[in-house]
Amino acid sequence: MKLPRDFFKPLTIGAPAPLRELPVRLERMIHFVPPHMEKVRAKVPDLIAKVDVVLGNLEDAIPIEAKEAARRGFIEMAKASDFGSTGLWTRINALNSPWVLDDLFEIVREVGDKLDVVMLPKVEGPWDIHYLDQLLAQLEARHQVRKPILIHAILETAEGVKNVEAIAAASPRMHGMSLGPADLAASRAMKTTRVGGGHPDYRVLADAAEAGAPRASAQQDLWHYTVAKMVDACASAGIKPFYGPFGDFSDEAACEAQFRNAFLMGCAGAWSLHPTQIDIAKKVFSPDPAEVRFAKKILDAMPDGSGAVMIDGKMQDDATWKQAKVIVDLARIVAAKDPALAAEYGL
Repeated sequence: MKLPRDFFKPLTIGAPAPLRELPVRLERMIHFVPPHMEKVRAKVPDLIAKVDVVLGNLEDAIPIEAKEAARRGFIEMAKASDFGSTGLWTRINALNSPWVLDDLFEIVREVGDKLDVVMLPKVEGPWDIHYLDQLLAQLEARHQVRKPILIHAILETAEGVKNVEAIAAASPRMHGMSLGPADLAASRAMKTTRVGGGHPDYRVLADAAEAGAPRASAQQDLWHYTVAKMVDACASAGIKPFYGPFGDFSDEAACEAQFRNAFLMGCAGAWSLHPTQIDIAKKVFSPDPAEVRFAKKILDAMPDGSGAVMIDGKMQDDATWKQAKVIVDLARIVAAKDPALAAEYGL
């Protein structure tokens, strides 16, 4: 076992020291861009102002014959724009693919200082993180990258879900992790072709009131257990959990409901695969103004978080003070990027 005092030492001579705390950044949506498509890359300068994270996707959904073009397109996209407070990420190909080394070698060499996060697909255990951690340190040292590139893991195999706590704590380079429902469904032999969301046949049925009477039934969420397990692992390791993709672009109401469930459970954001999902994520993963105003009342009434007070007929104590602080802290981060919400929040 690595000693605690060695955990935050660079893994390679000349690599930047690992971060002890994650940067405070707004990441309500991770917006996926297929960088092999020139017409999409041309929209990135306008996209930067609309989203919290721009991710150049090199893995799934990129045809095999377009892998190299996607890598070159991402590098071109990264060089062409100033991303400011908007995050620049890439999802590389899986560690067992023939493209992953070129992804890392070329991208870190060309745009390592602009790259915030590498998203790693199909993570099965801490060994995957350790490999990428060491390799990134070597590349950072070789190319004199000044800040450490973080790692974001995708949970999309049964093995990965089983090892989720070890993955979350595998490296100080860990940024967070996302649910990958499509590959995870296949790994578990789940009987669904949906990408995220519930399933009409996954239901609970109320007891029969009387023979022949209609029985109430409600659709359930196939991913509730996995999201909860991921949130606990991330929270305990001090990293961020994210809901992954919602594949039915035509059902905006269901997308919003799924994102909201993830937000309430503790997720920091979700993937947006289509422009319509950007505003959904922005709405859902920003605290409600009424909630913020009430949370501010609690903090104002209990500045040090001790004791108990009555506010609007409800008792508030140190536990609700902590809940209120989560909401107000997030609202302040949102307000710094969104003037309209800042006004609504009174911040």
